[in-house]
Amino acid sequence: MATVLARGQGSEAEETAGGADEAWGGTRAFALLLVVTGAAGLLAAWVITLDKFKLLEDPDFTPGCSLNPVVSCGNIMKSEQASVFGFPNPMLGLAAYAVVIAVGVGLLAGARHRRWFWLGLNAGTLFGVGFCTWLQYQSLYSVNALCLWCCLAWIATIVMFCYVTVHNIEHRILPAPTGLRGVLGEFHWAPPVLWIGVIGMLVLTRWWDFWTS
Repeated sequence: MATVLARGQGSEAEETAGGADEAWGGTRAFALLLVVTGAAGLLAAWVITLDKFKLLEDPDFTPGCSLNPVVSCGNIMKSEQASVFGFPNPMLGLAAYAVVIAVGVGLLAGARHRRWFWLGLNAGTLFGVGFCTWLQYQSLYSVNALCLWCCLAWIATIVMFCYVTVHNIEHRILPAPTGLRGVLGEFHWAPPVLWIGVIGMLVLTRWWDFWTS
């Protein structure tokens, strides 16, 4: 049960990584996790994109998730950080999260992918989680506001990155000591839980006076 999300079909996780023609699948639980996290991220990106367009049409538009001075999606959308690549950030998420959903659905259908594919997926989720980390810092310490839909996307990205990495380590697609593989197999839930917990503590302490007033 401890490794149900990480281990793939058959006994590949127990084998030494093979040649270029070797391919790996994934468990049903891992595939469903990709579908669910991808769908959560896609939902968040879609809602933010729609609200961004409404804000462009009407500068006085107030998104439904703007609840108070801290939880203020409108302030986030109006910031420079919201269009760091020259277009609204969630438009990037619309494409990226859709890819993750497609990968998960493919695994549910029995797809198996080669090393380059899994490394590419890991690199993509690494970029995603790195970008989310930068956005978290900007949100907390520069824009001084939170967006609930952004928080959903952050959590989804963190979870998918952690489990794609665990999958690749379990199958020796990424090199790692045997001890680390064993620990991740037993406690695969710990990295995302601790990571999200740290972010929660940062949010709590950043606006402690507001939350307790």
